Amino acid sequence: MSPRDPWYRRKPAEEPASPAGYFAVHGTPGGGSPVSDRFADWDQRLEAAEPAAKTGWFGRRKRWWIVRGAGAILALFILIVAWLAVTAPLSKSLEPIAAPQLTLLASDGTPIARNGAVIDAPVDVDKLPDHVVEAFLAIEDRRFYSHWGIDPRGIARAAFTGVGGGSTITQQLAKFTFLTPEQTLTRKAREMLIAFWLEAWLTKDEVLERYLSNAYFGDNVYGLRAASLHYFYRQPERLKPDQAAMLAGLVQAPSRFAPTKHYDRAARRMEMVKAAMVDAGYLTPSEARAMRPPRLDVRPAPSLPTGTYFADWALPQGRKLAEAGYGGQTLTTTLDSRLQAIARRVTARVPGKAQVALVAMRPNGEVVAMIGGKDYARSPFNRATQARRQPGSTFKLFVWLAALREGMSADDTIDNRPITTGGYRPKNAAGNYSDSITLEDAFARSSNVAAVRLLQTVGSENVIATARDLGVRSPMAEGDPSLALGTSTMTLIELTAAYAGVAGNDFPVVPRAFAEPEKGWLSQAWDWSKRERLSGRTHGEIEQMLRAAINRGTGRAASLSIPNFGKTGTSQDYRDALFVGYAGDLVVGVWIGNDDNTPLGGITGGSVPARIWRDFMVQALGKGASRPAPAPDVQDDPGGPIEPMDVPGPDAIPTADFPFDERGSRVRIGGEGVTVSTDIEGVPIDLRVNREGIRIEPGPPPPPPGQAPNQPPQ
Repeated sequence: MSPRDPWYRRKPAEEPASPAGYFAVHGTPGGGSPVSDRFADWDQRLEAAEPAAKTGWFGRRKRWWIVRGAGAILALFILIVAWLAVTAPLSKSLEPIAAPQLTLLASDGTPIARNGAVIDAPVDVDKLPDHVVEAFLAIEDRRFYSHWGIDPRGIARAAFTGVGGGSTITQQLAKFTFLTPEQTLTRKAREMLIAFWLEAWLTKDEVLERYLSNAYFGDNVYGLRAASLHYFYRQPERLKPDQAAMLAGLVQAPSRFAPTKHYDRAARRMEMVKAAMVDAGYLTPSEARAMRPPRLDVRPAPSLPTGTYFADWALPQGRKLAEAGYGGQTLTTTLDSRLQAIARRVTARVPGKAQVALVAMRPNGEVVAMIGGKDYARSPFNRATQARRQPGSTFKLFVWLAALREGMSADDTIDNRPITTGGYRPKNAAGNYSDSITLEDAFARSSNVAAVRLLQTVGSENVIATARDLGVRSPMAEGDPSLALGTSTMTLIELTAAYAGVAGNDFPVVPRAFAEPEKGWLSQAWDWSKRERLSGRTHGEIEQMLRAAINRGTGRAASLSIPNFGKTGTSQDYRDALFVGYAGDLVVGVWIGNDDNTPLGGITGGSVPARIWRDFMVQALGKGASRPAPAPDVQDDPGGPIEPMDVPGPDAIPTADFPFDERGSRVRIGGEGVTVSTDIEGVPIDLRVNREGIRIEPGPPPPPPGQAPNQPPQ
């Protein structure tokens, strides 16, 4: 039986007329055939048809398969529509395909960096001259207004003639708006599906507008408006036919045909556009012959670096704050130009090939200065935010703080004798041991054996929990006794933020490049519920230890004449040297090390890093008053010259100190200017001359006999 038999119905044979009147079922009225014979015939016909029905596909009637197949296709269509609505929302085709240009300013309004693509406002097809639209249609999609997103004739013509693209304008919009540039059959299939989707929901003019507003034209320029301004310094509504033809030729290979770099290639490509316009009937042959390659009018933009150490770190945060859409934006950062200049000067003194990093922030996490290395141009790797190095003894902050949180006190004593048992036997610097030592003295002198014993007493899990509370997210090995000496790696900005949490007694502190916008009371209450504080006793005792470490311990080279708190750190074999501390309203971390992790040759955290920290603090806090933090906002780009905050400047003026009369008056050169110390009628005064003018201040009393004038207080 053939497959079509179940669908074929024979024309039934004519049956004899029923006898008139009433008769018994099995009777034979009129002498005809019995009715039962007729029923038997029907049964035979049904029995013959039933096996035929069962001989369809897999024992099912074909109608069963067709109905369910149609249902499956409908369900698949619904799923594809839902998938496109999620993965290819129409609103996405209204957004720039590249991050728009973002200009970053220091807190005083000084431009410091510009990053991102050149993107301008979208175009309106109705306002464009006909020759602009025709140039793009002729070379890219001649049948744009007659196809449904896919053009088989256009694909065949492109394959045969080599002129025009195989993809329609709608497909190109789908490709660069929603898909990656990978060349696979799967991506091509998705491109076609999205093209159908766009054609179904947008008008032809809307598709063309979005295509022209997002296409790449080379030189980091996206969209027809930005391209016409960049190459010819005129709005697209005023483009001449020759200019439009050259721009239309760029979209196939923008980098290869960019006229600013390859004008001859762009001119040859323009000839192909003219030929396509003649073939499409948009130009006559004589008009095409008269059209010459246009003259460029490229205006130089204000020069700004595309990156610095701080700008590279701040840019992702700025992108989140910037408003979505076309056109460039300007945001004010927390970077302080004066403090950044100080940081650049004091870190320029690091000797040899060693690298240096410095982070300065407010206790609330607003970063005001950042140095990520000696030279950004040579190495943009940011050692303040990307390098994971051992913090050394600066990690002891968490060990001692965990002990205080467990109820111990700064006056409690701990064994300070050498460790002679177990597999891990650290030693104290210079072999300084004692039978016992107070927690405060052990912290100030950075006793290693005391740190390991204290870790074992309070438990490594409590130390790790304390570090986590203060915002440290780097991995830390539980149960490892070397953890007490800072063998776990972390970034300098992460470590400095933890010290900022202690400085403000409000943690965790999240470092940020933009001031936090004003929040409502509900948001403030929610943030407050997620933050922690130390008890008054615990906070007072940890600050007492930090003060002891800087004033009479390993950090004496960093001591100031104002309240100061800090801790030195030196990793094994002198591979890393750090000093982290705070004074006034600044929390500063300094790191020195080699990129290849080789030893520094005896540099410790209490030497060069401590002196850099002190020099920075003396110059930064000399005026005493802190500046208000800027609020993140959108401003006009001020243009003009920029101050490249991370580019090394001239060598710092060497420091000098010498007497100049018989009364003991002295001249000090260095820092931010010149200071003359003398006395008038027995009253000591300091006459300071710097960039801001002349200031007269009370001078310090004369030093006691035998002490150098510049010797730091002990």
